[in-house]
Amino acid sequence: MLLTWIAEVADEPLVLEPADRRVEWETNTWSLGAAEGDRSSLSVAEVVAAFEWTAAAIRERIRDLGFSEVATFYVWHDKLAGQLRCSTGSVSPDALPFSGTYVVSDDLGPIVEGFLVDSEPGSITWSDLDDAQSLSEQTKTEREIRPFGVWVSGVGASD
Repeated sequence: MLLTWIAEVADEPLVLEPADRRVEWETNTWSLGAAEGDRSSLSVAEVVAAFEWTAAAIRERIRDLGFSEVATFYVWHDKLAGQLRCSTGSVSPDALPFSGTYVVSDDLGPIVEGFLVDSEPGSITWSDLDDAQSLSEQTKTEREIRPFGVWVSGVGASD
């Protein structure tokens, strides 16, 4: 099912409105989960290929719309939710609408692999909670600002 859902993103409503990034985010952001059996039966290469196909399809849609500005399709692993998420925005890769620190990557493999091997998606173990409680304030701050990986693909006419 995951591969089907990724492909369907290419046909979902798409809003490119540089003056209203909130509307872009709400319309263009998708959360994709997978059952345990689906996770174990898929390869990283299959999931990466599905996202690459979706990015190419979105790129074509944007060109057909005549949108002449920068646009980015991007994918990340939301570890707390146990989901892969993707979105399209009229922003450059260095201006994605995240409140946390992220690192742009042109290699989607590690992001997908992290999602597929997550044995308890959306769960935090007791030992992780105990470890977090015993950390010093400085270490907590360092851990909280650890950047997460985001795969990006330029899909705008100017990309």
